[in-house]
Amino acid sequence: MVLETERHPAALKDDVCTPGGSTISAVAALEENQLRSSILQAMKACTDKTKGFSK
Repeated sequence: MVLETERHPAALKDDVCTPGGSTISAVAALEENQLRSSILQAMKACTDKTKGFSK
């Protein structure tokens, strides 16, 4: 959706989340459990691993 709309991910999130609603509660739980950090760590691990493939 980000690529198609060229909108910032936070703006898209704001479009679907109502204050105190179920979606923002789910987003908050993901953030509390460091989903973003986990994704970044996974991407780094994958990138580091694939660097060795081209040698």
